[in-house]
Amino acid sequence: MELAVLRDDMVDSLEHDSKGVVSSERLSAAMRAVPRHEFVEDDRLAYADRSFEHRGTRVLAPSTAARLLEALDADEGDSVLVVGAGVGYTAAVLAEIVGERNVHAVDITRNVVWEARSNLASAGYEGVFVDCRNGGDGLPEYAPFDRILVEAAAAEPPRPLVEQLAPDGRLVLPVGIGQQSLTIVRSAERSSADSRAVEPRDDEDPADPETQPLGTVAFQPLLVEGEQAGSIERNRTVREDRERAERSRERRTGWEQDWIDWDGDGGRPE
Repeated sequence: MELAVLRDDMVDSLEHDSKGVVSSERLSAAMRAVPRHEFVEDDRLAYADRSFEHRGTRVLAPSTAARLLEALDADEGDSVLVVGAGVGYTAAVLAEIVGERNVHAVDITRNVVWEARSNLASAGYEGVFVDCRNGGDGLPEYAPFDRILVEAAAAEPPRPLVEQLAPDGRLVLPVGIGQQSLTIVRSAERSSADSRAVEPRDDEDPADPETQPLGTVAFQPLLVEGEQAGSIERNRTVREDRERAERSRERRTGWEQDWIDWDGDGGRPE
């Protein structure tokens, strides 16, 4: 069967089956346009609705990607940041919606960044910008963003990402430790009339975001420097604690034992 037919069948199932996760025409058209097999090595998996691990990153199931993208609600011309480049598929779908020059993606793991760039170029989206960054810090050089999508969970929305939202911008991410909720975060900026009429309290932050939970999800946590696969251990306390524990274990099983009287004279060496 031709891959284009498989792709259409995949999107049809996401629109009409019990999942019903694709509801907008622009997302439907974008997912039908992106050749997902360019991002997944196994053609049998490319259009199957399942997630799997791949070279240190998790490839989202198409239904999960669609759920994120519907919540993001990006429109033509929006400037978008994707935190967690993965294999590049989500960024490619967004490129179909907003234009590839408007899509920026970051990932903390260098080999993931390299593969995402390669996949996007092979699929015809070389205009998407992908860089190796700590995702929680965002991409301030290109801010503000109309939309920010985080494909990893955080205990709370990272403040740098909230601050990089444009007025009326939207941040979508899984929030929570243990039980997570897919959450929409909107920048809560007062109108000029409101700010003149009401003085903010000392304990009130006028930039506090408004949040809207959308239901339970399960994502890997957002990584920080030193946590990605193959990285150098940068947390000195953790490293030294581990080294001390190892030395202590060796002392307990090494030479700190009762003296063995090899010569039978009951004495120790002088």
